[in-house]
Amino acid sequence: MPDRDALPWRPYPPLSDAERIARARAFSDAMQSRRSCRMFSDAPVPREVIDAALAAAGSAPSGANRQPWHFSIVSSDEAKCAIRIAAEEEERAFYDGRAGSEWLEALWPLGTKADKPFLETAPWLIVVFAQRRGGPDPDNPKQNYYVTESVGLACGLLLATLHQAGVATLVHTPNPMRFLNRVCRRPDNEKPVMIIVAGHPGPDATIPAHAIEKKSLEQIASWL
Repeated sequence: MPDRDALPWRPYPPLSDAERIARARAFSDAMQSRRSCRMFSDAPVPREVIDAALAAAGSAPSGANRQPWHFSIVSSDEAKCAIRIAAEEEERAFYDGRAGSEWLEALWPLGTKADKPFLETAPWLIVVFAQRRGGPDPDNPKQNYYVTESVGLACGLLLATLHQAGVATLVHTPNPMRFLNRVCRRPDNEKPVMIIVAGHPGPDATIPAHAIEKKSLEQIASWL
C-alpha cells in the first residue's frame, strides 16, 4: 500500500494545569444546565447558529473517518406538519400499549404523552440519519464502520453547540421512524436515528423535577 500522507499535530494553546482545570469545569458547569425542552416558542433562530452546530457535529470522530451521518434540516411548515402527524400516530400506539407497563412507568415522572406540538412550533427540526454505506462516490458506496457510535458522538457535539449558543433542544425518537425517510427524501439504506428539535423555550416552559436528578460522579465512573 502507498505511504499515507501525514500532517503535523496542531498544538493546543499553552495552558497551565490550573487553566485546564478551570476550562474543563466551566464547560462542565455550562453543560450541567442543559435540559430537554418540550414547550417551544415559534421565535426564529438564525440559520447561522444551526450551520455552526452542524459543522461541530461534522468534526466528530468516526470509524475509519467515514463520517456516516446525514442531517436533514426541516423548517417548512408543510414538512414539520407531516412529521408531526406521522410521529403522533406512532406515539399513540406506543402509549396505548406498545411500550409496555415498565417503560411507561419509567416515563411517568417526565409527563410525556402522545401529543407533540413542538414538532410544528419550534423553528428547526434536525433529522439525523445513519448511513450504513457511503463515501464520496454515490454510485459506488462503501461499507461504513462503527456507525451507531459515530453518529452518537456527532449528535452529542451538535447538542452541546446548540446549548452553548443558548438554543433549547429536545431529542425525540418516535418508533418506528421510517416515515422520516419519506418526508426528508432520504434513501432507504439510511436509518433515521432521532429528531433534534431546536428553538427558544416557550413562555410557559417547565422542566420535570425528575429531570434534575442526575447520578453522582461516583455512580457513573470508576477509577482503576
